[in-house]
Amino acid sequence: MEDVLTENPPPSRFFQEDLNNFTPPSPPIPTPFLVFPTTAADLNLPLRPSLLIVAISSPALHLFHTAASKTLVGTLILPETSFAGNSVLPSPKDKSCNLYSLDGNNQTLLVSVQCPVAADRCHAVAKILISDQIVPDRVLILDSVQNRNFRGKLSRDEALVFKLETTSERKSKSVLKDLSLEYLPSASVVDGLGAALLAKCEIRNIKAVLCVAWPEFGAGVVELIKSRVLPALDLGLSFFKADGDDYVGLRQDKDPFDSDLYS
Repeated sequence: MEDVLTENPPPSRFFQEDLNNFTPPSPPIPTPFLVFPTTAADLNLPLRPSLLIVAISSPALHLFHTAASKTLVGTLILPETSFAGNSVLPSPKDKSCNLYSLDGNNQTLLVSVQCPVAADRCHAVAKILISDQIVPDRVLILDSVQNRNFRGKLSRDEALVFKLETTSERKSKSVLKDLSLEYLPSASVVDGLGAALLAKCEIRNIKAVLCVAWPEFGAGVVELIKSRVLPALDLGLSFFKADGDDYVGLRQDKDPFDSDLYS
């Protein structure tokens, strides 16, 4: 007599992908969109900045949060992101994506990406930021590189910044060429919103540079961006305290992939 407890079960009549046919599909997520204040008529849309800065990494966000002169121009709304719990005044702990003018005449714009962007939404967000409403001459993206995506050994005691650039940027004489940074080593990987933005700029033939910093958190990276990247742009920006004790302990999370296995 066969043992029903140990006998292999009969094969299913359905393939695994067929089982999903009985589950109703999830409703599509609405497309991200830009919201401008009621004085949008004064913005002369589309905005045509000479430089668009997109701050994604934690050090870059913290640094530009302390910029003395910036004016809120608009907000990028991601329908999947809840804004509950955000403070009335801009805070680096808010989940938001705001558009600022750094010079008062919208020639230098800053996008402060303070909310997580899922991998499958990065291209949709990039399409909105580099769109018919925002047509930049140059783009500077400030992101970070993770240890598991870097070919080689990275030390948490040493702050580093590397760059990638579009073809039009490499052939031009843009001021972004003055960034005396090494290129990201071959076989290293950049993903997420920074990569999507650089790809969008490449497609639209826009001069763009993607700067990726290491480590992902820390006051040393703030100072490195402040001393190596921003002076080449000659923006004349002034900052409040940005590299003191208020940031030393901020989000000093240990990367779970930070081991010799991923070096």
